Amino acid sequence: MPLDHSVIGLDGEPQERSWTAKDTMLYALGVGAGTSELEFATEKGQRVLPTFAVLIAQSRGRRFGDFDPAMLVHAEQGFELHRELPAAGSVRTTTKVTGIYDKGSGALVATEAGAVDVETGELVVSSRSSVFIRGEGGFGGDRGPRDDWTLPDRAPDHKVTYGTRPEQALIYRLSGDYNPLHSDPEFAARAGFDRPILHGLCTYGVTGRALLHAVAGSDPARFKAMSGRFSSPVFPGESLTVSIWVDGTDVLFRTAKDDGTVVIDRGRAVVA
Repeated sequence: MPLDHSVIGLDGEPQERSWTAKDTMLYALGVGAGTSELEFATEKGQRVLPTFAVLIAQSRGRRFGDFDPAMLVHAEQGFELHRELPAAGSVRTTTKVTGIYDKGSGALVATEAGAVDVETGELVVSSRSSVFIRGEGGFGGDRGPRDDWTLPDRAPDHKVTYGTRPEQALIYRLSGDYNPLHSDPEFAARAGFDRPILHGLCTYGVTGRALLHAVAGSDPARFKAMSGRFSSPVFPGESLTVSIWVDGTDVLFRTAKDDGTVVIDRGRAVVA
C-alpha cells in the first residue's frame, strides 16, 4: 500500500512524556557514560546529556502508511535545545510529517517535533528526523532537499574514540526503544543483518558525548544543537571515532568505525 501523502503538514495529537533522574542516568549508561562521567551517571550534582533531548521530543504523530517495520531504518536526526534539560521533568510534544520523498529504492519520510514544558508552555526542544523505508520508493515524487555539507580540507581539530559494549543495545533499549532489530537475531535476519545492530540513536548519543567533552567543555548548557545522517549500521562491541572540525560556535563532525566505515555523516553541532 502506498504511503499516505495526505498527512504532510498535519499535526499529530500532542503527547506528554515525563522522565525521572533514574531515566536520565540510565540513558547516560546506555550511550556509554562511565566512571569518568559521574555527573551524568549518578545523582551527585546530576546533569543531563544533551542528546537525551531526542528521546523526550519523540511522539507517535500521524500514521503515514502500512509497511514491513523490518524495512524501516532511522536516516537522519537533528535537535535544538532551547534550555538545559533538567534531571527530571515533563514535556508535551507535537509531531508532524513535513515531507515524503522518493529515493528510488525507498521513501524518505521527514518529520518535525516541538516539545514544550508542561507547566509553562515554554519550548524546550525542537527536533527533526527522517526514516528511510526500503521498497516504498518509485512513486515519481520529489527526491527532497539537498545538503551542502562538505568535508573540511584539513585535519580534524579533535578525534575522540569510544568503545561500545557487546550488550550496549540491551542497555540502551531500556530507555524506551524496544525495536527487536536491536535485540532479536531472527528479526535482524529479516532485515538483512546476521545479528542485531546498535540503535542509531545510541550511536548518536555516543557521538554527542564526544562533542560535549571535546568542544563544549563538558558543559551541557553550552551544547545548543546537533544533527547528522545515519549512513551505515554499527554492531554492539564496535568502537566509534568522532572527527571534529571547529569554526567558532559552528562544529562539523563525522563518526566512523575502526575500518573507516562512516556511520554518521554530514554532522553539524552548535556550541556556545
